[in-house]
Amino acid sequence: MSYLAPSKRAARASSKLLRSASRAAAGASNSLAGQQRVNRIHASTKDKAVYATTQPAGLGAGLPEFMTAGMAPRPKPTTAAPTSTLPRVPAGQLNVLEESRKPEFYQAISKVMAIRKDYVEKRFVWVPAEEMIDICLGLGATREDLEALPQTADGLQYDPTLPFRKTRNGRFCFDYDTQSVRRLEFQPFALSAEEDFKRYDSGQIRRFDEIDDELQLNTVLQALLVFKGMVVHGVEMARRPKLDYDVNKNILTLFHLRTTTNQEILGEPALEGIHSDGVDHTMTTLLGHRNMRSDSAVTFMHAMHEQTGIPLNDAKPENIRARVQHTKLLDTLMILDHENKHSLSPVYQEDLTQDATRDMLVFFTRKPVDEGHISSKIDSKIPHKVKKMEIPLFLPRTQ
Repeated sequence: MSYLAPSKRAARASSKLLRSASRAAAGASNSLAGQQRVNRIHASTKDKAVYATTQPAGLGAGLPEFMTAGMAPRPKPTTAAPTSTLPRVPAGQLNVLEESRKPEFYQAISKVMAIRKDYVEKRFVWVPAEEMIDICLGLGATREDLEALPQTADGLQYDPTLPFRKTRNGRFCFDYDTQSVRRLEFQPFALSAEEDFKRYDSGQIRRFDEIDDELQLNTVLQALLVFKGMVVHGVEMARRPKLDYDVNKNILTLFHLRTTTNQEILGEPALEGIHSDGVDHTMTTLLGHRNMRSDSAVTFMHAMHEQTGIPLNDAKPENIRARVQHTKLLDTLMILDHENKHSLSPVYQEDLTQDATRDMLVFFTRKPVDEGHISSKIDSKIPHKVKKMEIPLFLPRTQ
């Protein structure tokens, strides 16, 4: 089998490393919480984000007190106008406020809060498929959309710089003033070596085809957005330079990806080796895979002092914090991106005569950028004029 030239592919992870990493992660997990509590908050000249001074009617308005117990507190009214008003949620889209009258909703919220607690303590969290499916359905997603979600990857387009990948992306805003998440207008994408991402296309301005309504109006995808909004809201973290932590919003870039390996090319979900994604929170969710060998696409989390850009094979076992593998629909990993680096092994074929594929959703969430950031000119907060979507969030109390 012939693969990409060495300059365009990361080294394969040896079985020896996979085994040693598993042993190292087992030992590391016992001391992880204590290690990560030390110096995990970087000094900053800016205060933490605060709640907006206004909140539109409808987000919890008129509900009994016990139904708003999990929501962010309603600020005192002022004369300032809200930045956005949540429109009526169209039929067929997720509206967690309507679900708040069902017992299953509170079971889901309880599970999310337990996950959030684990995330805050460990600085990453693994949510197995069964639990994530229960949460999404409890938040109001439908089983029909769950069955339809994997097929959305069949319409992906070719990636501008990676020949083994098909990709679409879209931008969203977690707006904590309106307590909603909405689709934003198209912008190109850039990720730089300054952000701990070293690859031959680092720093390039890349343009991806946009995700369509088939994905963004799927209630399972919308439930995943609500889930992530709940988990990351109010979490203190190591702060990245040139991001505006005073703004009461998060920008989310969603990547819809298919990685392919065949006899001509090796698909590598992390060709860049050990890296960070230049954001505050990274979430990865599996949609499906075909003909993928059992040792494929194993995710390793590394200490931040591990060298950026080196192949997984060169990682120091003592710097490996954990090891997970997405194998089932909606298996999900969340990482505090500026406190953990990560890497993945390649996608290998089970049957060498057939393509191997792996389909993922990757959710990058960060604060809006400041001047001087590589994305300062491509970080619009303007809603999408054609591909419109806005749904309510349900936010935990953080004060």
